[in-house]
Amino acid sequence: MSSSHPLRVTWIGLRGFPGVQGGVETHAEQLCPMLQALGCEVRVLARRGYQPESVGSFWRGVKFVSLWAPRRKNLEAVVHTFLSILYASVIERPDVLHIQAIGPALWTMWARMLGLRVVVTHHGPDYDREKWGRFARLMLRAGEASAARFSNEVIVISGVIERALAAKYGVTSVRIPNGLTLQPPVDGSSVLQQFGLIKGRYVLLVSRLVREKRHLDLIEAFRRAALSDWKLVIVGAADHADTYAQEVVSVAARTEGVVTTGFQSGAALHGLYANAGLFVLPSSHEGLPIAILEALSFGVRVVASDIPANLEIGLPAEGYFPLGDVDALAGRLTDEAAIEESVADRAARSKWAAEKFSWERSALATLDVYRRVAA
Repeated sequence: MSSSHPLRVTWIGLRGFPGVQGGVETHAEQLCPMLQALGCEVRVLARRGYQPESVGSFWRGVKFVSLWAPRRKNLEAVVHTFLSILYASVIERPDVLHIQAIGPALWTMWARMLGLRVVVTHHGPDYDREKWGRFARLMLRAGEASAARFSNEVIVISGVIERALAAKYGVTSVRIPNGLTLQPPVDGSSVLQQFGLIKGRYVLLVSRLVREKRHLDLIEAFRRAALSDWKLVIVGAADHADTYAQEVVSVAARTEGVVTTGFQSGAALHGLYANAGLFVLPSSHEGLPIAILEALSFGVRVVASDIPANLEIGLPAEGYFPLGDVDALAGRLTDEAAIEESVADRAARSKWAAEKFSWERSALATLDVYRRVAA
């Protein structure tokens, strides 16, 4: 790398941003502008059909190029990544190609053969997601192996993933967790009015409508808890229509007090977070859940399933329940709904989380990886 030009980095393997649903997309939305501000020249090869046309070619200094991808669950990421690597090798020639997630990482060896220096961020063992069939799981495992064996460096977002890679492949990875940004006070009265909500009197879940998020567990637990003046708000949509997403919407519609909002972003999403009484994530699979960190950034109390990725956040003991135990979750909802919180309580919670998780620190650590690889 010459010192005469900025460090040129191209991100691939994601749908796009800002305001695009998904943990990887939120991760990129936070980090890419910070890396740009730190002196990198950041380009994102986004998926046409997801990248908002209203954003244009630049957003907060980050340049976007939208490439075609098939809108099929099993092909979308792998085909788009292949095209992105060809584009990057022929047109971009970046100092560092940064691949997001283990599905797109299937092409790591080919990127290296084309002369690119490659960093892969491992966001979680996606082959554990319930939505994938046998062949897709095999390809995801192959992507993980390809990242471990052929990338210049692997970034992981949690200690759980770091230990797994060391055990399976003998790889030393760089742990750079997801972060959060402390949020200013948010009114949110318009979004509360839109969905008929009362400040501090609703349980919130924000996620895509995919099976491993276990929305149905939460809906049933909310029904059993019978919280008379509370509602359950489910925010999110499915990337690809399937029977699970349809079932969630149908069961929610039949359950008193449950509200589905569809995908939300920007001020509306912030308003829903800021005014929630409790955030719940009952999922069976996570990397390091950004949704929990976003809830904590607003000082909201959190209850989560006791899977390793959620435990790594370090919530108090009462912030966890056994995965899949609907009765235990209903009990937690009842107990949490009885707690009256002060503004100081929420401020203390958000301060604790911000000291532990920081996008700024994550951006600096990522830049260090780029410098090593480019050199």
